[in-house]
Amino acid sequence: MLIHLQKILSGQQVQLVRGKLEAADAPWVDGRVTAGFQGAPVKFNQQIDELSSLAGELGDLILAQLERHPRFISACLPLVVYPPMFNRYGEGMAFGSHVDGSIRIVPGNGRRLRTDISATLFLAEPGEYDGGELQIDDAYGMHSVKLAAGDMVVYPASSLHRVTPVTRGTRMASFFWIQSMVRDDAQRALLFDMDNAIQTLNRTGADESARTALVGNYHNLVRMWGET
Repeated sequence: MLIHLQKILSGQQVQLVRGKLEAADAPWVDGRVTAGFQGAPVKFNQQIDELSSLAGELGDLILAQLERHPRFISACLPLVVYPPMFNRYGEGMAFGSHVDGSIRIVPGNGRRLRTDISATLFLAEPGEYDGGELQIDDAYGMHSVKLAAGDMVVYPASSLHRVTPVTRGTRMASFFWIQSMVRDDAQRALLFDMDNAIQTLNRTGADESARTALVGNYHNLVRMWGET
């Protein structure tokens, strides 16, 4: 399930984050420092040192916004969110086809996180750079994603994906992973569709007893499939 989540960050928040990332003393490092065996040979970008105070500060801002975004909660049913990381692709940089590692260790506390869902939060407007599309392969083909600054895409971390070469400008984004309470993507998709239907019925004032029954079924499925 690939979902476009709009306005995770406001325009003002995007400018705040961009200003700090573009500062002369921002701790950019070779992106391969966090790449696994599969990713390292095809990864050519830069990242903010994930142990830096800047990564922590900006990551906390994003996490606070995610907690307030009902569509993110509905789509991902998050159990644990990996601290957001930040990358940039200048001209000629790219990330070849790869699948994200299944387990990541959260820096600082050693907690293991299962990467059910991958997330990319765009921090540069599409017109600022050419190339740099996030391409995601799934059962329905290849999807090319290039969103407005402040918008985010979430998709199964098991998907084969890539970032195409940047030919002009700089692509900047935050990326991270989510361990969901519901591990199975098909089950999450069903719950997401059901939650959307409930919200529509609530807005239209549909029969109250039917809405109550549907809400009960939703939560019973979460109990059946979820983990805490």
